[in-house]
Amino acid sequence: MPDVKLAVTIDGAQHAPDAPVLVLANPIGTTMGIWRHQVPVLSRYFRVIRFEHRGHGVPGAQSPAPRGPYSMAELGADVLGLLSALGVERAAFAGVSLGGMVGIWLAANAPERISSLAVICAALVPLPSAQSWRDRAATVRGGGMEPIVDTVVPRWFTPAFLAACPGEVAGVAGMLRATSPAGYAGCGDAIAAMDLRPLLPAIKAPTLVISGAEDLAAPPPQGALTARGIKDSRLTVIRGASHFAHFQAPGPVTNALVTHFQAAR
Repeated sequence: MPDVKLAVTIDGAQHAPDAPVLVLANPIGTTMGIWRHQVPVLSRYFRVIRFEHRGHGVPGAQSPAPRGPYSMAELGADVLGLLSALGVERAAFAGVSLGGMVGIWLAANAPERISSLAVICAALVPLPSAQSWRDRAATVRGGGMEPIVDTVVPRWFTPAFLAACPGEVAGVAGMLRATSPAGYAGCGDAIAAMDLRPLLPAIKAPTLVISGAEDLAAPPPQGALTARGIKDSRLTVIRGASHFAHFQAPGPVTNALVTHFQAAR
């Protein structure tokens, strides 16, 4: 397993070594900028660590993209390595989509490192199918990111948001275009190969599950299945939001995160 040094940014209470740590994990095809609505609020309470998955990030500040395919275990190990390098023994963790999948793996396989968990708009199995993810990985390996932009980005937002906020959508599409094809494809392979359902009973960290009511990529039944599988977890469905619920409806999602992580402390 290659030793991958992830790109990282720390915000908030970084000057207080005893401040609680919260890790934010991005969806596939985006950068840590996807959390820009949450960081100003969350950093009041936590030392907020954001990182880039393999092959993700803005030009000049990308994480390395070793040759794939990757596995969910490798992506999780990347995060554990990052925490160890930063001297963080235990942290709260919130992830969207791929980030939430990695969070589930971490909470089940390294429970001593994850104090509390929020899983946002994340599927437990590859949707719509494993083959669709393998095909997408093959597309970007062969032709770069551009061929998938017009197919993928509309699935991240509701039609109303796409029409009302074209500038916001274009900014997120730019994140996808800037992603390394090798990194995107490798992460896509990890999604294609995953089945997180057997891991759910092993999760003991206090868990909040958030779904977008109009999410097509990880519909609310996936959130309900996740919540049912993790003992004492809670499900919150965000009305009028799709796959990037935290970006499209930042107020309700941020409030839910603050409430959850403060209570878990």
